[in-house]
Amino acid sequence: MQWEITRTAEETDGALFEVMTRLAPRTDGPAPHAHATAEDSFEVVEGRLDVQLDGVWRTYGPGERVAAAPGVLHTLRNATDADVRLINRHRPAQRFEGLFRDLESLIRQGKLESFPPKGPRAAIYGSMLFRRYPDEIRTSAAQRLVFRVMAGIGRVLGMRLDPS
Repeated sequence: MQWEITRTAEETDGALFEVMTRLAPRTDGPAPHAHATAEDSFEVVEGRLDVQLDGVWRTYGPGERVAAAPGVLHTLRNATDADVRLINRHRPAQRFEGLFRDLESLIRQGKLESFPPKGPRAAIYGSMLFRRYPDEIRTSAAQRLVFRVMAGIGRVLGMRLDPS
C-alpha cells in the first residue's frame, strides 16, 4: 500500500485529511478497525476495490464511493491482478496525518517494508504505532491486547518510534 498526501488537516482547517492510495495486486489492507469519531471513505479512481463494512464484503469500481461511519468496523483489499487507485478521506482530520506520516517514516527507515506489516519485527512496530493513535484507530479487544503485548516486547528489545 502506497499513498501520497493530497489534502492536509491544515489546508482543510481540520475538516478532513486526504490521501491518494495505490494498492498493488493481491494486497490486503489493515486489520478490521474503526474510527470512534471519524468517517473513513474510499473513492475508487482505478481498478476494483473490496471493502468490508461490519463483516460484509462488497466490491466497488471507478467512480464509486463507500464510507465507514464512525464506529463501524472496516477494512479493504485488492483481490485482483491489477493495481487499485483510490482517494481515502478521513473526516474530521483528527491526527490521521500524523499516523500516515509516521507510517511513511517507518517504511523509509526500513522498520516496515510495507503496510500492513509482515513479519514479527514489522508487526511490533505496527503495534507500537497503533498504540500511539488510540483515538484514530479502534480495534477489537483481542487486537488491543495483542498490540499492547507486542509493543511491550518492542520496548524491552529497545525498539522505538521517532517522536511525532
